[in-house]
Amino acid sequence: MVENLIRKNRSCRRFYQAHTVDLDTLRELVNLARLSASAANLQPLKYILSCEPNKNADIFSCLAWAAYLKDWPGPIEGERPSAYIIILGDYSISKNFYCDHGIASQSILLGAREKGLAGCMIAAIDHKKLRQVLNISSQFEILLVLAIGKPKEQVVIKEVGTDGNIKYWRDDSGIHYVPKRNLNDIILTGYSN
Repeated sequence: MVENLIRKNRSCRRFYQAHTVDLDTLRELVNLARLSASAANLQPLKYILSCEPNKNADIFSCLAWAAYLKDWPGPIEGERPSAYIIILGDYSISKNFYCDHGIASQSILLGAREKGLAGCMIAAIDHKKLRQVLNISSQFEILLVLAIGKPKEQVVIKEVGTDGNIKYWRDDSGIHYVPKRNLNDIILTGYSN
């Protein structure tokens, strides 16, 4: 059921780095994005795939991880992603990428979860450095980096407490908790046509 897949599809930030993700798997995941909806069906997204350790290290050096976890600089060696998918917008096709990269990312990450993998959508990117290390042309806007790998952490959904705090946290055992607002709190009633 789709709901179960969505519940499992949490942002994962610690992986079994030694568990490789091959290029064919990354291509299968990008194919899910290719088949997904696109504003005006322009399909302006392009992808850079990486499952090679040296290239992964270059990409990792351009990313910031988990802003709410102030004392955590990101995954340590051995817990880093074993693959990345970089989503680019191609200016030769469109000047506005609307929500295409969000749709594509969700499709990719749901596909990853179905394969027993997990991922994290990362927008905290040193764009200039990433552009340099991967030699990305100015024809492309760097939109998102998806970190992909075999999940090493447990993520638990919790209901937002009475204090309204939505910040995720980890307990002493390393379990990652993600507060979600109550369904009744996000559906507005009293509006009619």
